[in-house]
Formats: sequence, C-alpha cells, structure tokens
Amino acid sequence: MLQNLHVKNLALIDEIEVDFQPGLNILTGETGAGKSILLGSIHLALGGRYSADMLRKGAKFGLVELMFSIENPQLEKELEAFDIFPEGGMLILSRKLMEGRSISKINGETVTMGLLRDVASLLIDIHEQHEHQRLLNKRNHLTFLDLYAKEQIDAPKRKMKEVYRIYQECSRELAESGMDEKERRKEIDLTEFELNEIEGAHLRAGEDEELETLYHRMTESRNITEGIGEAYQYTSESSQGNASDLLSRAIRSLQEIADCDETGSALYGQLVEIDSLLNDFNRELSDYAKSFEFSEEEFHETENRLNEINHLKAKYGNTVSEILEYAEVKRKRLNELEHYESYIGELQKKTDAAQKRMYECAEKLSKIRKKAAVSFTKEIKKDLKDLNFLDVQFEMQFSEEAKPSSNGIDDAEFFISTNPGEPAKPMGSTASGGELSRIMLAIKTVLADKEDTPTLIFDEIDSGISGITAGKVAEKLHIIGQKRQVICITHLPQIAAVADAHYLIEKSTSANITKTGISQLDEEASVGELARLLGGASVTKRILESAREMKELAKSE
Repeated sequence: MLQNLHVKNLALIDEIEVDFQPGLNILTGETGAGKSILLGSIHLALGGRYSADMLRKGAKFGLVELMFSIENPQLEKELEAFDIFPEGGMLILSRKLMEGRSISKINGETVTMGLLRDVASLLIDIHEQHEHQRLLNKRNHLTFLDLYAKEQIDAPKRKMKEVYRIYQECSRELAESGMDEKERRKEIDLTEFELNEIEGAHLRAGEDEELETLYHRMTESRNITEGIGEAYQYTSESSQGNASDLLSRAIRSLQEIADCDETGSALYGQLVEIDSLLNDFNRELSDYAKSFEFSEEEFHETENRLNEINHLKAKYGNTVSEILEYAEVKRKRLNELEHYESYIGELQKKTDAAQKRMYECAEKLSKIRKKAAVSFTKEIKKDLKDLNFLDVQFEMQFSEEAKPSSNGIDDAEFFISTNPGEPAKPMGSTASGGELSRIMLAIKTVLADKEDTPTLIFDEIDSGISGITAGKVAEKLHIIGQKRQVICITHLPQIAAVADAHYLIEKSTSANITKTGISQLDEEASVGELARLLGGASVTKRILESAREMKELAKSE
C-alpha cells in the first residue's frame, strides 16, 4: 500500500509529507484548497506529463516521492520481472522535476519513464474525476472485459495479433504481385539483365576487401620500397660502412680476447648473436621488399577489377556479399515471374490459409470473451445493486465487425436498464452522469478484485450523486477499503463519515505567500470537517451534532 507521500516545490505546495493508513483514506477541503494539486503530484511521481510551469514560483526544482510497503508475494514476483526488488519490504518511487527535464528513480536507482509507469501500474489504479466519460465510448467496454478476463484472454490475443500480421503480409504481397503480361515481360528483361551483369563478374565473397588492400599496397609501393632499400643499404653487406660490415670487424677484434676471461667471452658471444639477428633481419627485409615488386600489368588488372566491382556496388549493394545476396533475391524473383501463374496461385493459397487461421483465432477469442462477459456483467450487476441500482439489468451485447482486426472480430457494448419494465439500451444513450460515475465505480471494483491492485485512488467519485445513493457509494468504498487501500477525494459528508483515516487539505496565506497543506484529523476534528461539509460557512451546534451522529452511525453500520 501507499505509506507515505512527500511533495516539495510544486504549484502551491512548499513542502508536505503525509502518512496514509490501511483501509479507506478520505481527503476533503474547500474548493481551490489544492486537492487537484495533490493528486497531480501523485500523477507526476507515477510518470505523468510534466511542464516547468508546475514548479513553485522561484523554486529551482520540485520533488515527489511515494513510499510503498510491498506485502503481496505475487506482487513481488511481478516486480521481479522488471528487475525491481523491494528493500526491507519497501519501494520508493521518486521524481525530481527541473526546468525542462526530470529524473525518475526507484529505490534510489535512476530508471526510464517507461519502467516507472510499468511499475506504477502494478501499485496504484487512479480513477480520475471525469473518467466515467470513458463509458460513453463503446470501444472501451471491450477493453474492460479483456482486463477482467486477462488470464484466459492474453494468450489468444497475442495469437490473434500474430495471425493477423501474417494475413496482412500475405494480402499485401498478393496485391503488389498483380501485373499484366507487358509488365511481367518488362520485369523479366530487367531482372535477367541485372543477373547477367552480376554473374558475368564472377564475384567472390570478400574479394573487394582483398583487392582494396592490394591496390593500396601497389599505390604506396614506391615510397615503401625506397624506405626498405635505404634501410637495407645501412644494414646489409651490399655497401661499405654498413652495420653488418662494422659488426664483423667488431667480432674479429673481440675474438682475440674472448679466451682471456669470462667477461670477454660473454661479450664476444653477445656480439656474435647480434650479428646472427642482423643477418636474419636482412633476409626478412629483402623478402618484404620483393612483396612490393609489382608490374604495370598487375597494377592495371587490379585497378580495372576494382572499378568493375565498384560499378556493381553503386547499383546493387555496398559490399560483394550484399551484391551476391541481391542476385539471389533476383533469381528467386525471376523464377516467380517465369512461372507467374503458379506463383500467384501459391500466393493465393497462402493468403486464403492465413485468412482462415485469422477467422478461426477471431472466433476462438470471441467465444472466450462471450463466456467471460457473462460472469463480468453478473459481478458488475451485483455491485450496482449495492450502489442503489435497485432493479437493474446489465449485460454485454456482441456483434461482429465487418472485417477482423488485430483485436479480433468482436464489437461489444454494455447495455443497461435502470427502470423496471424497460428493455436494456446502450449505456451511452441511457445513463446519466451520476449513474455513469457509479457504474464506473462498480467496474473498477470488479477489476480491482481481478488485478489485486493494492491501492485505489478515487478523485470525486461522488460526482452527480447525493442522498441515499451517496450513502450507498460510501458503503461500497468502505467495503473495498477492507480488502485494499483506498484514497478518495470527496465533497460529500456521507462518504467522509466512513473514513478510516480523514485528511484535511487547506490553503493558507502569510506575508503574501500562499501555501497548500494537508493534515490528518483526529476524531473531533473530523466531526468538525463533516459539519463544514453539511452546513457550509455557518456551522451551528445542531449541525455539529448531526455530524457527530453521522460519524457514529457510520461506525455502528
């Protein structure tokens, strides 16, 4: 669950830190006190969009930190898949915000924004203020169903995407292969010309690199042979005063004293060894010089061959290997063109087979969805009754798209009837704003049970409701809070009354500086805040008593 939130230098927030509790955490406050800023801070820590104007005026950086306690072994395994390991059962997500950029970290290690979002999705599910509007788009209905049936549906959906991709490739190849006899003949002539040109060159893999090395040696041979000749002149016996001649004289001089003592003998031996090494060097130098002896004919042959290869490179590939690969592709294409009817027939069979597999996968996926939809809508209907939909019909109706897509062939939509005797109609054209809000709460409740998200955040789930319905929503939130942590921003006293932990967000001004703060309320302060929600600016003794009674009634229930 989310244990701690720390925010610094964001909008009206100078610095706040709050410890959240298990169960239902309720946040209340005057309009404009900064509730949306607080929720926005959590969004930023989870990888939300950031701009420099979010920083507090005059601040060089902003900081948001979320500390989670990880208590679920299954969640630990899912985190391990991202190479994320809680330390002492704790996980800290942080984001430092600077002008034009931000740095995200998990347990002190810098991570990418993508990884931050992936990890966040395992820890928190945020239901924003107008999220129920998503229900107006029926495409989202199928998304909710797929989330509900994730375990059964993920593998078939991956299979569907793959077979759809294969079908698209086959269809595209078939469409691109269509041509008349004149076009076929023209392409055959061009392909034969290219193959003849490549095959006539009798290329060998790696030949271009060998020739370029040889050509470089040839063009540099004059300078190299001059240097070698001069070195050979100084070291060999071919001229007077060379190293070899002088070394022979030194050997003769030392030979007479070699037998006098051990030192003389050792020096004589070293000099003889040097003379032997010099002779070996001269032989190798001579051989090296011979390797740079090229005839004009050899040079021109090498140059012409390189020109021929470079001409082919300019047309067919950057290396000889690429040219040979190009030729192989053209041979295959020439065979297709020469046996065009057979080729098109095989391609048509391949496309038909891919289409058949695609429809089979789509039908299999549809069956899984339709079966899952029965239990999904049944669970939603149960939760809707808990939310004061007393006589509700709720179902999911399926039809087929004109053509399959990578997501299958299903066109699904929620249908609902909230009045006895009336048939179920499409949700988007039937439900009011307040009803949509409660329906989304029911869907979130069912999906949360499936996904086992440890923390749920609801931003003004009370939109468009009041009275008995508000009490029902409060009961539902409290029930969810018994299974997982819930953080809820609300304006309704009925919902605030059932809080396990109640927080007040308020704005204060001092020395022309405005700040937003948050504090956890004790029992008496919570009653006072309930009274404000009930009575507004004028809180009378009777309103205060009503607030206390509402709090006590919520406890007893």
